[in-house]
Amino acid sequence: MFLLLKHIKESFIFAVQQVIMNKLRTILSLLGITIGIFAIISVFTIVDSLESNIRSSLSSLGTNIVYVQKWPWTEENGAEYQWWKYVNRPVPSFDEYKEVENRSVRAQDVGFVVSTNKSVKFENNKIDNTRFIGVSNNVENIRAIEIEDGRYFSSFEINSARNLAVVGHSIAKNLFPNTNPIGKVIRVEGFKLKIVGVIKKEGKATFSDSMDEAIIVPVTFIRNVIDIKSEEMNPELWVKALPLVSNEELIDELRQILRSVRRLKPNADDNFALNQTSMLSNSLDSFFKVLNMAGWFIGIFSLLVGGFGIANIMFVGVKERTTQIGIQKALGAKRYFIMAEFLFEAVLLSVFGGAVGLFLVWAGTMAINLMSGFTIDLTLGNIVLGLGIASFIGLISGLAPAWSAARMDPVSAINTSF
Repeated sequence: MFLLLKHIKESFIFAVQQVIMNKLRTILSLLGITIGIFAIISVFTIVDSLESNIRSSLSSLGTNIVYVQKWPWTEENGAEYQWWKYVNRPVPSFDEYKEVENRSVRAQDVGFVVSTNKSVKFENNKIDNTRFIGVSNNVENIRAIEIEDGRYFSSFEINSARNLAVVGHSIAKNLFPNTNPIGKVIRVEGFKLKIVGVIKKEGKATFSDSMDEAIIVPVTFIRNVIDIKSEEMNPELWVKALPLVSNEELIDELRQILRSVRRLKPNADDNFALNQTSMLSNSLDSFFKVLNMAGWFIGIFSLLVGGFGIANIMFVGVKERTTQIGIQKALGAKRYFIMAEFLFEAVLLSVFGGAVGLFLVWAGTMAINLMSGFTIDLTLGNIVLGLGIASFIGLISGLAPAWSAARMDPVSAINTSF
């Protein structure tokens, strides 16, 4: 065992020396592997970061929440989206929210939400197309709203239809650049709202709506000044299940309540949608499988080219060192020693090329993170995967040259130089 380890160590040192001595050859060998690893790992890194951001955004919607809306998020089993079936559906109403709240025994919290875009103004500062949200009681228990300054509405303020507002971080920053917004009065489409709170900065989200550029007001106030029954207001019910109640049980109960409230006949189809995040998660699973396959497809050709390049360079190296191989074998070097020498060199070349490719991926992620709001992380898993692929390509590429070198006859090899 000691002798074997000694031979392996000597083979490795000899391989490193050969790589250092043949710098030009080394650089040429690296290019294919570098490009291949860069291509495949960059795709995986972007896909993983995209998936992480999307799933994180989805999780903020809540896995135990059912959204009662006019339009379903997806069709079952990937069928074509049949929009013509849903266009004439009624939107959820405030009265239906009250009915669900009173009748449901499987819901922990029920909320009613409307949203549209409005212009908001304070003195000479104005922001157009601001997301304007009306909320009922319990919405803050379903969708977490962290307050940075001031406070949130009380139940009494919502029930009594007070003209109050909680504004997002960006709204407060742009409307009140040098002033504390708490207590200030803003104008939204002709009516006044007093600010009582500022929401903590949330950042961008893919699926869930960020509150940074939103204004939240009691829906009871909005329904007195705007027609919340219009589709433009996007009315919807948010229903959160009790801890031991599954979404399927909650959906069954909601379907019974809503069909009863809307007086649908037993053989009539539902004229409402019961959406949940698992509908999107299932679609995302298929989507990201396709993206990962595309990543392999993109990188595999570059890796093949790189592998052939290393094999070619290694065959050239075998031919150049024929006499040296003959002398080594004449002095008693075993076949496995010669094979190990060339395999180590091939793997070393490939791994070094892979490391350069990973460095380029890392540099690219840093540049994207600095120039955009989208965060991309080169994970340890992708680093290990990249180095593992590079090692495998190097091993496969070096097998044939190493085997041909190990099988050389020492006499013929030495006589080759004469």
